Amino acid sequence: MRRKPVDTISRDEFFRQLLPVIPHRYVGVVALAGGAGLRWGECVGVRLDAIDLDAGWVHVRRVAVEVRGHVTSKPYPKSKAGWRDVPLPAFAIVALREHIKTYPPSSTREIFTNQAGGPLRRTLFRSRVWRPALVRAGQLGKVVQEDEDQWRAIWTDDLGLERSQLASTERRAVADVSRHADGGLTAHQLRHSYGTWLVSDGVRINDVQRLMGHEKASTTLDLYLHHQKTLDSRVTELFDEF
Repeated sequence: MRRKPVDTISRDEFFRQLLPVIPHRYVGVVALAGGAGLRWGECVGVRLDAIDLDAGWVHVRRVAVEVRGHVTSKPYPKSKAGWRDVPLPAFAIVALREHIKTYPPSSTREIFTNQAGGPLRRTLFRSRVWRPALVRAGQLGKVVQEDEDQWRAIWTDDLGLERSQLASTERRAVADVSRHADGGLTAHQLRHSYGTWLVSDGVRINDVQRLMGHEKASTTLDLYLHHQKTLDSRVTELFDEF
């Protein structure tokens, strides 16, 4: 049975809307997820010796595992497919250079840390960084300024009903939307967006499989083949004149 299509963001939305509103400390991890298709645990588990910014590669060798709010780093992968080398696009290299220059790594050399210098926790990142950024990017609900000191938070709840409430600051309105709105792109879906972009650009499925760290090509096909409609139309148009 083919999997249900996953939610993704377009490349244009990622670059023009989402990335610019990510807080500076977290631009690097979002750039790595969107620019190399790494899983959340793979991103958080990246150490300094696992990236070569001069050559433009990230070597996926470890994974961060979060259990009940406690994050540990473990050798990766469970399968050989996860152990892989992924090329870094120019924007991700720039973002990672800036991150390493600005924020010190952890005591065990993990690149990405929270403001206290500890490991990034998925749940806190989601509530404090990711979902507020979605709101500011226009990807989740909306915030409208009604007068000098009043903002209206507007969102859709889990029943599909539109809700709203007033807030005294824009930041509070953004927090209200991010907390109450149903759905919204997840950080993990940046990985799926990356895979979708590759397929849409005509990268071979076997190559996408390798870059994504999938054990089987069938997994890659199940996830991303539905995004080949544009490619399919280009192929059929080749025969239109006959």
